[in-house]
Amino acid sequence: MSEEQDLGEDLQKWLTYLEGLRKGLIRTGLLVLLLSVAGFFFSRSILTFLQRKTGVTLAYYALSESLLVLLNIALFSALFAAMPFLLYQLLAALRGVFPSFSKKRLFGFWLASVLFFYLGAGFCLTVTLPYGIRFLLGYQGAHIEALISVRKFTAFVLGFVFSFGLVFELPLVMILLGRLGLLQARRLSRYRSHAVLAVAVLSAVLTPTPDAFNMMLMAVPLYLLFEVGLLGMRLFEKKDPRD
Repeated sequence: MSEEQDLGEDLQKWLTYLEGLRKGLIRTGLLVLLLSVAGFFFSRSILTFLQRKTGVTLAYYALSESLLVLLNIALFSALFAAMPFLLYQLLAALRGVFPSFSKKRLFGFWLASVLFFYLGAGFCLTVTLPYGIRFLLGYQGAHIEALISVRKFTAFVLGFVFSFGLVFELPLVMILLGRLGLLQARRLSRYRSHAVLAVAVLSAVLTPTPDAFNMMLMAVPLYLLFEVGLLGMRLFEKKDPRD
């Protein structure tokens, strides 16, 4: 009977978590909509910045493409700006399942997750993205100029930047799971070969283009982040069940 009660309590905790997560996602969605309205007025400036950052020549291929691109940039910029709020909602919902997840730890993980997300996005903008685009444009002929669709360009750039921001959260996710007692560094380190395969698959999914070079630009940092996560788990892993 006690085992059934424990299972019932665990199920109730996770249902409470899902309910809190649902409410948090609704709040985040409303915030993104509001920020999208404001972001629309900065969409042209953002597009100009991205074009100068990459040095590509853009072109429109449909009458409605310019408007759709500006709307897409507004939505992505709103989601980008709302990430601190979204990350807080995701972490705050865990407190209903894990009472040991104190407000102090919640704030610490939240602050680190925000910093890591924007660090990953900044790394992509300043390092990975310029090299990736330069590599792709390196195959054009000497007398041929690439006219890239502005819609495909923004989808590629924004998707790549956002994916890198999420990828940089990997060490914190691993440390959090270790602190909550859901994952052990010793057991995880035995499956490094599986981790390499998982990194390759995840890089292929998250990279907007199918070329191996851009996949490598994501796969190498992703594996290094996995190793950083393992190190962090060993340093902060939960050892005392009462902790």
